[in-house]
Amino acid sequence: MASLKNILVVDDEPDLVDLVSYNLKKEGYSIDSASDAESAIVKMRNTGYDLLILDLMLPGMQGIELCRLLREDPKTSVLPIIILTAKGDEVDRILGLEIGADDYMTKPFSPRELVARIKALLRRSSKKPPSEEIIKIGDLEISTERYRVSIKGNPVPLTSTEFKILLFLAERRGKVITRNQLLDAVWHDDEAVEQRKVDVHIRRLRYAIEKDPSNPEYIKTLRGIGYYFEQNIMPGY
Repeated sequence: MASLKNILVVDDEPDLVDLVSYNLKKEGYSIDSASDAESAIVKMRNTGYDLLILDLMLPGMQGIELCRLLREDPKTSVLPIIILTAKGDEVDRILGLEIGADDYMTKPFSPRELVARIKALLRRSSKKPPSEEIIKIGDLEISTERYRVSIKGNPVPLTSTEFKILLFLAERRGKVITRNQLLDAVWHDDEAVEQRKVDVHIRRLRYAIEKDPSNPEYIKTLRGIGYYFEQNIMPGY
C-alpha cells in the first residue's frame, strides 16, 4: 500500500483552505495548513511534506520570498511546489516559475484540475530511474539514481522537474527535442501545462549549469523548433 502523501497548504483565506483540504482529503491525502510564511517555515522544520500549495499574497513574508528560501535550502530544494494565487498576470506566473515553483494555478480554480496537477507532480517527483548511471558531459555530472547534479564537483540544486528535463535532454544529446516532446516526457498526461513553462524551466536550468546562460554551452536552442544538448563539450570550458 502506498504511503499517505502529506500536503501543506499555505494561504490566509480560510474558505479556500477548507475547499482545498476537503477535495484533497477525498483523494486520500493528509492535509496541513498555515496562514502565513513564517508559520509554514515552523511547520516544515517539524514535519516532512510531500508537496506545498502556496499563495503569493500572504501577510508578512510574501509567497515569492518563501518559495525562494525553500529552493535555497538543501532540505527543501526539490520539494514540489504549486502556486495557487489570485495574481494571474503572465509576469507573475513567469516569476513564480523562475524562482522555483513547479506549477502555477490562478484563483478561481477548478478543484478537479488542482487534484489532477497534484497527482501528476507527485508522480514526477517520486519516479526514480531504474538503475544507477553517471552521465558526464564536460564539467557536468548527472547521477540518475541519486538525482544529483554537479559542475566541477560542486552540487547544483535542481527541482525534480528541472532534473527530469535535464536528464531527458542529456540522454538524447545531439538530438533536437521539441517543446511538445518535453511536455509529453516530463509532464506526461498533464494537458494543462503550457509550452511557455518549458522555456521558463530551460532558462532556470541554464542559470544553474551554464557558465554564461546567455551563451549556453550545454543546452542549445534551435529557433522555432526546440532544444538540444551539445554532444562535444570538453571539461574546463
